[in-house]
Amino acid sequence: MTFDPDLDIALERVIRAPRASVWSAWTDPSRLAKWWVPAPALCRVERLDVRPGGAFVTSLSDDGVEYVPHMDACFIAVDELERVVFTNAIDGAWRPARPDPVAMTATITLTDHPDGTDYRIVVRHGTPDARAQHEKLGFADGWGTVAAQLAAHVEGTK
Repeated sequence: MTFDPDLDIALERVIRAPRASVWSAWTDPSRLAKWWVPAPALCRVERLDVRPGGAFVTSLSDDGVEYVPHMDACFIAVDELERVVFTNAIDGAWRPARPDPVAMTATITLTDHPDGTDYRIVVRHGTPDARAQHEKLGFADGWGTVAAQLAAHVEGTK
């Protein structure tokens, strides 16, 4: 798939850890919960079935007591140690969704890098307005923060 700057947003960083460690942090619910939402918010993984058609459902909490829905998505493609693709346009029960704030499809790719893992995110939107809205809502800060938290988690630092 090609990158369309009118519809897509990308983020890339090198994570100084082996690809298998990054993959495990994406596919193990207890590990995903440690980095998936920007701190200091807390994440609870409700369902994580990392296979095509599998559910990806998380909740978040600001106080550790009350949790609210965060992500209700469906995995579209999974290539072990290489790629996960999910969309929130279909929920974890395979029902059409109207996600707030925007519908998106996210592709996360992992490739070897001399210093560890090249971690690349491409988030696709249906319209330029949806892309602009996602960017305005803080895509770079939000997804950048969780990518940094992921890196800290797998690199063994905080």
